[in-house]
Amino acid sequence: MNEIRKSAIAGSWYPGRPDVLRADIERYLDKATIEPVQGAITSIVVPHAGYMYSGAIAAHAYKLLKGRVFDSVVVVGPSHRLPFQGASVYAAGGFETPLGVVPVDEALARKIMAANPLIREFPPAHSQEHSVEIQLPFLQIALGSFSFVPIVMGSQDDETCRILAEAISNATSGSNILVVGSSDLSHFHGYEEAVRLDARVLRHLEKMDYRSLLSDLDSGDCEACGGGPMAVAILAAQKIGAHGSKMLRYANSGDVTGDRGSVVGYAAAVFYKEGEIRDVETQGKVGVDMGLTVAEQKRLLAIARASIVSSLAGKEEPSFDNESGALREKRGAFVTLKKRGHLRGCIGFIEAKKPLDRTVFEMARAAAFEDPRFSPLKESELKDLAIEISVLTPFEKIRGPKEIEIGRDGLYIVKGYRSGLLLPQVAAEYEWDGLTFVEETCRKAGLSSDAWKSPEATLYRFSAQVFGDEI
Repeated sequence: MNEIRKSAIAGSWYPGRPDVLRADIERYLDKATIEPVQGAITSIVVPHAGYMYSGAIAAHAYKLLKGRVFDSVVVVGPSHRLPFQGASVYAAGGFETPLGVVPVDEALARKIMAANPLIREFPPAHSQEHSVEIQLPFLQIALGSFSFVPIVMGSQDDETCRILAEAISNATSGSNILVVGSSDLSHFHGYEEAVRLDARVLRHLEKMDYRSLLSDLDSGDCEACGGGPMAVAILAAQKIGAHGSKMLRYANSGDVTGDRGSVVGYAAAVFYKEGEIRDVETQGKVGVDMGLTVAEQKRLLAIARASIVSSLAGKEEPSFDNESGALREKRGAFVTLKKRGHLRGCIGFIEAKKPLDRTVFEMARAAAFEDPRFSPLKESELKDLAIEISVLTPFEKIRGPKEIEIGRDGLYIVKGYRSGLLLPQVAAEYEWDGLTFVEETCRKAGLSSDAWKSPEATLYRFSAQVFGDEI
C-alpha cells in the first residue's frame, strides 16, 4: 500500500480546518491583482513561509493558474532540516492536506529519478519539510484535481540544479507541466537592507538568469533559502521553451507585521512561453468581440449567479427592466458551470428569441439544475462554482472543415431529429483541427463521425463572445 504523507504543518503554518483554509486561500486570491499572462505557463516561483506572512504574495502566482490544466506538477523545495547530497523524490503515494490527498505521479517520479544517481528516494528529507507541502493547498484551490512530484533539494549548487532541471524537462518532453520553485528570500535583516538584497534576486528572476542568481547567492550579494529551486524553475522553463518572465509581487514580513527591524523577504514570479496559450479559461482567447463592455459582461455574470442563488433559496425572479440596451437585445447564449476546474453543467439556447439578460438568467438555472449529465447543484457547491458565458452570433451554413477557423468558430449539426453543438472554446482547448472538430460535433449529436457528409445533414458555424469570472 502506497504511503500517504500526513501533513506536518496544518494548524500551524496554515489553518488545519478545511473550511477556514479554503476561505483564507480564496481571500488571498480574490485580493491579488494580476495582469493575465499571454502564453503557456511553465514555471512559477513562490514563497514558503506561513500563510499569514507570505500567502498574499504567493496568491499572485497561483491566481494565474486558475482555469489552467497541467498534465502534472513538479514542486521543488529546499531541505531546511536535513543536510544531504543531491535531490530527494517522494516517489509513491501522496501528500495529505486538510483539503484532501494529492497523489504522487509515480510514473513521472520514476522517470526523473532514472536520469541521474544524484536524484533518488531519501524519505527522511520529506517527513517534516514544509517547503513542498506549503504549496499544495494553493494548488488544490487553483487547479482542482492534479498529480505531482515532490522534490526536496539537499544541495543547491550549479551542477545539482542543472542535473535536476534537465531530468525534469527530459522526463516531461511533450507534456504540459508546471514546475513550482519554492523559496523565501533574505532572512532577518533590517527592512532597507532586505529590500536591497532582495532586489538582486528579483532582477535575476526577471532576466531568467540562473547563473548570476547562483553566483550572487554564493558570494553573499543576495540571499534565499531556496536558490536551487528558483534556479531549477528558471532552467526547466528555458529547456521547455519558455522565454517570457514576469515579476508579480514582492514584499517582506515587515509589510505584514509592521516590525521592520528583522524581516524575511518573499517574491512571486512566473515564466511562460510567449504567445502560446494552453488553458481552459478562454476569456479574450477564443471567439469574437461582439461589443459587450466589461461592465456588461460582469452584469451578465452577476445575473447568472443570482439566478442560481435565488433558485436555491426559493426566491422570486428579479426584474430586468433597468438593464442596458445591449443586455436587452435578443441573443442566444450558453452558460457553462465549472467546479474546481471540472465541468458541472452547460446548457444554452441557440435562437435569438429572448433578451440576452433573460436568456442568461434561464440558462444559468438550467445548467445548474437541469443538465441531465449531472445531479442538481447543491448550495454547498456555490463556493467552488465558476461561471462562463458564451453569447452567440447568428448561425451560418457551411459545407465542411475547410470553412472553419479554430478558436473563432463553434459548430452545430442537424440531421433528422438529431442535433449537436460544440462551442468555440472546445476545439481550442483540445487543439483539434477542422476535420476533428466536425467529427466530434457529429458524435455530440449521436451521429457517426462522417454524418456531416450526408445530404440530409446541415452543418452551421457560429462564434461567440466568451467571458468568465476572471474578467
